[in-house]
Parts: sequence; structure tokens; C-alpha cells
Amino acid sequence: MRATSGVVALAVAGLAAAAACLTPASGTAGGRLPDGQTAPGQTRAVAGPAFAPDIRTLGRISPDDVPDTIADCEQAFSVACYDPAQIQQAYGTDSLYSQGITGKGTTIVVVDPYGSPTLWKDLVKFDAAYNLNNPPSLTIIKPAGHVPAYNRNNASMVDWAGETTLDVEYSHVMAPGAKILVVETPTAGSYAASDLDKAEIYVVKHHLGDVISQSFGTTEQAMGSTKVVGQFRGAYLDADAAHITVLAAAGDTGATDPLGTGASLYTRAVTQWPATDPLVTAVGGTELQLDQSGNRTAPDKVWNDTYNHAANQLQSSENGPNAIATGGGKSVLFARPSYQDSVRQTVGAMRGIPDVSMNAACSSPVNVYEGFPGQQAGWYVVCGTSESSPLFAGVVALADQVAGHPLGLINPALYQLAAADAQGIVPVTSGNNSVEFTQSHRKYWVHGYTARDGYSRAAGVGTIDAQYLVPELAKLG
Repeated sequence: MRATSGVVALAVAGLAAAAACLTPASGTAGGRLPDGQTAPGQTRAVAGPAFAPDIRTLGRISPDDVPDTIADCEQAFSVACYDPAQIQQAYGTDSLYSQGITGKGTTIVVVDPYGSPTLWKDLVKFDAAYNLNNPPSLTIIKPAGHVPAYNRNNASMVDWAGETTLDVEYSHVMAPGAKILVVETPTAGSYAASDLDKAEIYVVKHHLGDVISQSFGTTEQAMGSTKVVGQFRGAYLDADAAHITVLAAAGDTGATDPLGTGASLYTRAVTQWPATDPLVTAVGGTELQLDQSGNRTAPDKVWNDTYNHAANQLQSSENGPNAIATGGGKSVLFARPSYQDSVRQTVGAMRGIPDVSMNAACSSPVNVYEGFPGQQAGWYVVCGTSESSPLFAGVVALADQVAGHPLGLINPALYQLAAADAQGIVPVTSGNNSVEFTQSHRKYWVHGYTARDGYSRAAGVGTIDAQYLVPELAKLG
């Protein structure tokens, strides 16, 4: 599994100028803080569970300037891979761009430990390959403290660089006119939760963004209790009060989740936080099946590659089965929020996730350009709910533009629209997130949840058609 996300605004006037702008300024608002120092009004870091990214990198397709096509990926990997135009067509955002709805005037916030040292260069390369305009600005801040210098020999830093790259490139794909703010934090270890919370509190306090995308999580059991979680969710309370939308990936190991930062998994159904937080929109994963133009050749289904030999070969060089599927299930920490009362028969007394789903399958990955040290530069195919969250962040930015203001917590609107059979909500009625895997020489099967007509813990209310959902969300917001 891949681990991946100063105030320095990067002008889009040229690569050389942009690269020069990457050097952080000094001071709290100017990038890197002195070691051990926190931003005004914040406390020092508190130890907690480590966070893992929800991204899977399948392999490097090409070092060339021109990325590979569906046919190229099918030949190399036995899976299709999709490009920005195909993703835009699949979700109906291309019809919005022709109306001037591009996310203009909004800011998408991407939060990740460490970040990437080649983020701007890679985005410029990505945009050039797909004839996309660069975003109005790409800004990097480090408000939670000193971020260590990038080390190509540090596997965690390399992984988080990949995560950051995916988050930026595909939030930009969906909202090409939106500004992007990348918030780097100092650690992915035991202080990660505290650092992430501090950083997001800073963003909210200074009104730096409209929608926050989080492509990481940790098993609720690692948090221990709602009292412990309470130490790290201040940003979500503040964001709710400030009317800023917060998203989180639902996870990549199906109905189970890692015991910690290692490879071991729970042998029973669990879910991950912050996706389970009632003040966060949990974004699950589906599988797209598209033709060369981005038109669907079959309805979306719940992402589950547990028994997909090609996906397993790419991940672990064997046929599986392995736990490769969307997260989803019921919280053990949070009671059912009022906006889920309409689906109480499905979720019961506890918070259910996901709320909504977007493409994440390793059988329908996307092309990403990665040029950071620690691996060969080139085009990679990646998957996971780390893709789902920034995709949906772009859709929220489009709706923010139409509404003329940030929409805040959109979960009540999503469930209201689903109950009304709104055109913007597309049901996902097939698939499940049950998984099978071998651990300590023993096979385990974790029973998950099955899609149905209506809300499910495998797909939430379903997936989306942005040409309808964007105005529908804006109207309710």
C-alpha cells in the first residue's frame, strides 16, 4: 500500500519560475515554522495512532511524455486505465465546464504528511500531457511545524509523495478552475493525528479553503474511544462552524482495516476514522467500466478486487485473494447522526459509511505522473479511495462556485437528494466489500456489506452525475 499529500503561491507563468517559488518563506504564514514551534493559538503535538494513506500503486506504465491508453494498460497489466477526459465524461463534469463552471473562485485543500518535492513540476507535466490548463494557483503551507527535508531513501516519504501527487492531480481534473492549497504536516507517525488537526484548524481559522480532502485514516479501534478521538477532531468542529466541507477516504481493505501501520488486518469487520466522523463526508470506492470516450459500458459497481487475479498480481505478484476493496461499515465510536435517520433501517444505531462513492478500483485505475526521487520518474497507474476523495472534492468545488459560497457539511443534502430520487445521485446496486486474505498462514474471510437499491454500507447513497448534482447541492446549500 502506498503512503501519500508553503504560504507559497506558485504562478503558472512557467516551470522555472514556479520551481523557484517552491522555496518556503519564513514565519507562520510563510511556510516552514521553526522546529518545535506551533502556529498561534495551537497546542503542541499530542501522541496518537499513526495514519496510513488509502492509495495503491499498481505499477509504472511509461517514462515517456505521452501516457498510455486503455489498450496499453490492458496489454501491460490486464486492466484498463483512465485519463482525465474519460473521468470527466464519466461523471458529467465536462458539460459544466462549457457553462463556465470550473471551480473558479474556490479553493480545494489537500492535507498530507510530508508532501512531494516535485509537486508543481509533476502537475505541469500532467496538465501538458492532457491539454489541461494549470490551476490558478498551487500553494503549499506547513502550519503544524517543521516538515523534515524530503529523503528519497525514506519509504514513507516516497509513499506520501505519491499520495500528494494523486490528490492534487485528480482534484484538479474535476475542478480545473479551482485553486489548490496543499497542507504539509511533519509526521505520519504517532503524532500524525495531532499535526493534521493543528494544520486543518489553521486552514479553517484563516479561511484558506472551501473543501478539505483527506486521503488517509486509521482504524477506529486504534483511536480507542470517543474521548481520545475528541483530542483530534477540533478541525471538524471548527470547519462545521465555518461552513467548510470536509471529506475523507473510506479505506482500501474492504470490511476490515489494518491493525496498525503494518500489513496485519483485523479478522472482523471494522471501519476507519476520520471517515466515520459525523462531521466528515466519507467517500467510498466504485469500479468504472468505460470505453475510449469515457462512456459507461456497464453500471458502476462496488469496488472489490479481492479475487481479481490481475489486480492481485500487480499488488503482490500472486493471484490472491487479498483484501483489495472499498472500506465501508458501521462505526463503533459514533452514534447515527440525524441525517442518516432516513436510512436507519440499514445503519441501525451507529454511524454508517460511506456516504457517497466515486471511482477507486484497481481494475479501473487512473494515470498519474510522478517525478519525485526514490523511484523512476514516469506515468503510474494508481487506485484506491485516495482517488475517490479528491475526485469528489472537485465536484464540491464546482457546487461551491454555483452557490457562491462554501456549502459546509453536505451530508444532510446528500441523504435528502437520495430520498427524493434526485438525478444527481446514481444508485450503485451491485457488489460488496467482503474480503478474503491469508494471515499467519491462515485464511480469513471478513463478511462485509452488499450494495442494494438505496443506501448501503458498501456504496453509501451511490455515486454521482455531476451535471445534475452540482446545481442540486448548490440549491440546497
